[in-house]
Amino acid sequence: METARAIEDRRSIRAFTDQPLDRETVQRLLQLARCAPSGANLQPGYFHVLTGAPFEGLKQCLTRAIGSDRPQVSEYSYFPDPMAADLKARQRAAGFALYAALGIERRDLVGRRAQFDRNYRFFDAPVGIIVTIRRSMGSGCFMDLGMAIQTLLLATHDAGLGACGIGALANYADVVHDHLALPADHMVVCGIALGYPAVAPVNDFRTERDNLDLFASFAGFD
Repeated sequence: METARAIEDRRSIRAFTDQPLDRETVQRLLQLARCAPSGANLQPGYFHVLTGAPFEGLKQCLTRAIGSDRPQVSEYSYFPDPMAADLKARQRAAGFALYAALGIERRDLVGRRAQFDRNYRFFDAPVGIIVTIRRSMGSGCFMDLGMAIQTLLLATHDAGLGACGIGALANYADVVHDHLALPADHMVVCGIALGYPAVAPVNDFRTERDNLDLFASFAGFD
């Protein structure tokens, strides 16, 4: 039941203390992440871990790119296009709830943009992880990589730490790829902010989950 509790209690952390993380702790978390299942044991995905000066350099590079209105470049589609009305409503509800937890009004476009841009500073976490995958991998390998990321998030929570996935990082995949001199065949999938959770209202924010009858069906049971 400890696993069930970790699954239910885990949340995205968007405010961190400045307490550093040691390399051994991060290494252990990544070793646990690699225990996730994968088809044919291909173990797709790479985790590029940054802290200190290299991490600050990447964040400054992203800030300059955003400030110069550099066009966004992503190598894969994260959301459906067009997005169905029911999904759009869910997306908006989650966004409004997050901004409400931060005290940002719905019409405060400047405040909302500033908060979104914090994705590219990894919410001031002491460690940032860039997740990549080989471009040659099949679509199913994204599923396997997702399971590894989820395992990492659960292991992080279990260790008393906090993390937040950053899908928005892929919006500037070319900036990240060039700045870090990543291998040519690597696609930037997302980022992960990692550190010790701060005491902040935003860290108490939770999104709602569907009732079972909306996403599951059963047959053959008594």
